[in-house]
Amino acid sequence: MHSQELLNRYLESNRMLPEVEELIPLASQTFSKSRTQYPPLISPLFASRSHGCKTWDIDGNEYIDLVSSLAAVTLGYGDADVNEAVKKQLDLGVTLTLPGLLEYEVASLIRDLVPSAERIRFAKTGSDATAGAIRLARAFTGRDHVLLGGYHGWQDWYIGSTSMNLGVPKSVSILSHSFLLNDLDSLEKLFTELPNSIAALILEPISAISPTPEFLAHVRKRTLELGIVLIFDETVTGFRVAPGGAQEYLGITPDLSTFGKGIANGFPLSVLCGRADIMVLMDRVFFSGTFGGELLSLAAAKVVLSKIKNENITEQLAIKGSKLNSAVNEAIFTQNFEGLELSGHPSWQFLMWDQSKFKDILMTKTLFLQEMFFRGILILGSHNITLSHDEASIERIKHAYEEVLSLIQKVEREQSYAENLLVKPLEPLFRVR
Repeated sequence: MHSQELLNRYLESNRMLPEVEELIPLASQTFSKSRTQYPPLISPLFASRSHGCKTWDIDGNEYIDLVSSLAAVTLGYGDADVNEAVKKQLDLGVTLTLPGLLEYEVASLIRDLVPSAERIRFAKTGSDATAGAIRLARAFTGRDHVLLGGYHGWQDWYIGSTSMNLGVPKSVSILSHSFLLNDLDSLEKLFTELPNSIAALILEPISAISPTPEFLAHVRKRTLELGIVLIFDETVTGFRVAPGGAQEYLGITPDLSTFGKGIANGFPLSVLCGRADIMVLMDRVFFSGTFGGELLSLAAAKVVLSKIKNENITEQLAIKGSKLNSAVNEAIFTQNFEGLELSGHPSWQFLMWDQSKFKDILMTKTLFLQEMFFRGILILGSHNITLSHDEASIERIKHAYEEVLSLIQKVEREQSYAENLLVKPLEPLFRVR
């Protein structure tokens, strides 16, 4: 057991945590980067820098990063071409009094790539974009209710339908209704219960459990029949699974689409785009912010989108993701490990744990994190591949999986969690997917 060595890895992170948390709730601006995901004592809680596919914490530990800033990074941290474009733009200005032509240039690239993008508006976060899409759909249809399939951000219209609804007026939350993916009866029940009242149906077209082609085709058919605006939330899948996003990959064009994360390789930018006859209402639907045309992020996006258009970036991500998935599956097979499978697109694979195979799945997951972190692999619940993940990093990840899965099997067989897990297990969390 390497308990002391493990604890000594994170002395500075754990020293800083109470001080930071006294000033910043959860010690993070982002829920999914907070201590709710990274249990204290056994985790790197604060980063000092990142480059390529690697991250270093404030204790100086190096990691192969499979979180990739929550899938916001696709090329790799510190891409030289992106950095150069941002540095050049910095000398020209960041936020100007008048719109910069970069807005038009980036919008043109999006129009060329994305099937649904007839008109385009920019914002800063995926939550901005999805909230704007819902407001626009309500304006276009004159209806209020929304059907939900997936995770769509922090704002009231969505989060009010979840267990994290503290502070959301009931008058808002009752307008949003979740349906079960790939369950036509669940969907049709809502169509029947809310006749002529549904403004929009929004879903993630690819996720841990993805809609089947048959289900998506039915959704597209029924939304057209009922005059419901179909919105694809491609905050993650956009510019990751295909140049035109999941809608190109799946061959189904929604009415509106939202994008974020990887569009600018970590710079804050999101997109709302769609049919011209709907988007034209943006001259009256208020969707505005001082930093909506911020130019450093647009400069980064221009580079990223140009590479995606001309250099087969998404194909390369899929190839690298498939290599990683094969390596991990080989580790699972070699260890004869039961209870873990991979699911999703090769560039965005989810770890699917079978709870029935373990005495306490939260203890198992916490031990998994503890041991992967100790071996220099920064991971949560998915593989968010980047262009910078190379053969050496994939081999290192495979080796870590082999060791950690073997340990979990031993601990589960002996029921020796108390001797091997150094902290209390993770608490049940608000699940976004």
